[in-house]
Amino acid sequence: MTDDNHRGDGEGHEHVPSRQRRRFPGISSRAYEHPADRSALVALRKLTGFDTVFKALSGLLPERSLRLLFLSDSVRVSDAQFAHLNTMLRDACYILDLEKVPPMYVNQDPNPNAMCIGLDEPIIVVTTGLVELLDEEEMRAVVGHEVGHALSGHSVYRTILLFLTNLALKVAWIPLGNVAIMAIVTGLREWFRKSELSADRAGLLVGQDLKASMRGLMKLAGGNHLHEMNVDAFLAQAEEYEAGGDLRDSVLKILNVLPRTHPFATVRAAELKKWADSRDYQRIMDGHYPRRDEDKDTSVSDSFRQSASSYADNMRNSKDPLMKLVNDIAGGAGDLGGKLRGKFTGQGQGGGQDQGGQGRSGQDGPADEGPPYDK
Repeated sequence: MTDDNHRGDGEGHEHVPSRQRRRFPGISSRAYEHPADRSALVALRKLTGFDTVFKALSGLLPERSLRLLFLSDSVRVSDAQFAHLNTMLRDACYILDLEKVPPMYVNQDPNPNAMCIGLDEPIIVVTTGLVELLDEEEMRAVVGHEVGHALSGHSVYRTILLFLTNLALKVAWIPLGNVAIMAIVTGLREWFRKSELSADRAGLLVGQDLKASMRGLMKLAGGNHLHEMNVDAFLAQAEEYEAGGDLRDSVLKILNVLPRTHPFATVRAAELKKWADSRDYQRIMDGHYPRRDEDKDTSVSDSFRQSASSYADNMRNSKDPLMKLVNDIAGGAGDLGGKLRGKFTGQGQGGGQDQGGQGRSGQDGPADEGPPYDK
């Protein structure tokens, strides 16, 4: 599966450089999509009013204007401009077998950022701040991240989120005019954050260098000071963030993340490291992954079950104080009820006798799996 000196024969794959990296012909985005990504998108589509807004905006958004804006006021990546980025882009599309290479633009902005937007066809935009911050292998992971968004079809929802966010600011003065829009924006942001976890995985599949992916996330958090940073210590921050504090901190975490479009950098690093160490990742690297030509035969109910199972596993294994409390209550409500009843009746302390003096039968609490919860 290594693409040694291979020249792509698909559209836009001429002059694909030689790479000692594995290629994934026909790979489906299902191979790398985070279960929470799929679940959040399903929940978003069920949000009241979303279908109406989506259909309306799909026909109204000025996509042609958007393309002309970047064409006129940014630098389009090509063999003649930012050639090293063009090489990375073609390489990423070749590895993930994305036949049509999306146009990429470099936009003057000191803030490090990248995005994949567009309704009919995706456009990738990276800022000068990001290009100047990352080295070649770190940037390769970012380009793969954005190509992963394109392969997953994320650009449509991302474009709508950008439009609605700007619209919400303009109608904020109208009584109740902002409420309906912000409900959809909040749902889109929740999905957006989960889609970033999927795209991080795609970036790893393209770069195939976990250390580079980790370095890139560390730089997004702490700038270009790698000599002052340490991967293990950075991951320890994620562990402390998840497990530390009390219930008040758990609530503050939720409030802090709600207005964000991206998960926190330490959380992304921890999630990516966990996936890189998993059997799922190794199977993909060994060539065993779902193909796009099988997507039409995929069971929607199976996808839902996988997502629900992932949520349940995350909840059981979560070290967050609020999640542990919810899990304990859900998993041991029967025993908790018995203890409370014994406490108030003065029974059950010394031999498990009920009020009639007879031994209590075993109490069956709810299953260990708590309700799906998005951390």
